[in-house]
Amino acid sequence: MYQISIDNLNTLFEKIAAVRSLYMPVKKNDQVNFHKWEEGTEYCKDELKTVKSAKDLFFPQSENIVAFKKEGKKISVETGELPSEKFVLFGVRACDEKSFEILDKVFLSEPADQFYKARRLNGLVVTTACGAPEESCFCTVFGINPAEPKGDVTTWIADGKLFWQANSEEGKAFTEEIKDVFVDGDDSAVEAQKKQIAEIMEKLPLTGLSLEGWNGDVTMEKFNQPQWAELSEACLGCGTCTFVCPTCQCYDVRDYDTGHGIQRFRCWDSCMYSDFTMMAHGTNRPTQLQRFRQRFMHKLVYFPANNDGEYSCVGCGRCVSKCPISMNIAKVIKAFGGDKK
Repeated sequence: MYQISIDNLNTLFEKIAAVRSLYMPVKKNDQVNFHKWEEGTEYCKDELKTVKSAKDLFFPQSENIVAFKKEGKKISVETGELPSEKFVLFGVRACDEKSFEILDKVFLSEPADQFYKARRLNGLVVTTACGAPEESCFCTVFGINPAEPKGDVTTWIADGKLFWQANSEEGKAFTEEIKDVFVDGDDSAVEAQKKQIAEIMEKLPLTGLSLEGWNGDVTMEKFNQPQWAELSEACLGCGTCTFVCPTCQCYDVRDYDTGHGIQRFRCWDSCMYSDFTMMAHGTNRPTQLQRFRQRFMHKLVYFPANNDGEYSCVGCGRCVSKCPISMNIAKVIKAFGGDKK
């Protein structure tokens, strides 16, 4: 394990940025999200969760896919270039790192999404332990340890230092490239922080959520429950929960007339919208109840049923803190008897 003083973090960032693009939590327009680091950028090390999740670096909110141009009767097709930027995604929390594994199951299953695959191959993930988990956090319910996040490299910020531990082969090779900025570290401060984080998580209000009765072959049992009508009644269908969620993967493909041709692009979409998956004959889910049920059934039933029991939620708590009517996956679990505290 290596370490570097917090006061010298810019030296580390300069070293990383010299060999790869560097993205980290940065405050812009009063919101903290992942942005590219450059000299003078302030790393928001104390921000627990960015507004949008780190998935944006692998599955961006919008991206061009293909362009069509017409000259007379001749139509040309220009496919979008695959991303080639080598980058480091720094300061990722344990919940967001776990979300990458979930997205991988969607976008890397055959036939693999080549845009997503290229970014995953080019991106190196450096995680940071959650020194001070918040009341909205419940990642431990899904088996995630905020004190020991995974990733190519894991870091901890404690005792005025940043501690650096390489995990994957790529992480170890990258560490060799920049290790002259570090000194050997004593892990006693890290172990103390791990213990402190565990104690905090035990006291949080959502730690006692139980997933009993969700996993397995319970599709029809849960689908027909009367709770959905009451839970969905207040839902605005605004889609905020889906846009801040690190595991939501719904998207739309649209064409835009540039005046010189047609640009086809992909953009995030939401199963909470009334026009989602709308076809000529109408839509498969015309009511808010159906759309609401779809979102949470996918997270807690459909996805685990098709992915060896793995849920499509990481307990980051973004939907808990951002929903304008305070309706979220934790309340859904509780409504079905999942609060064991």
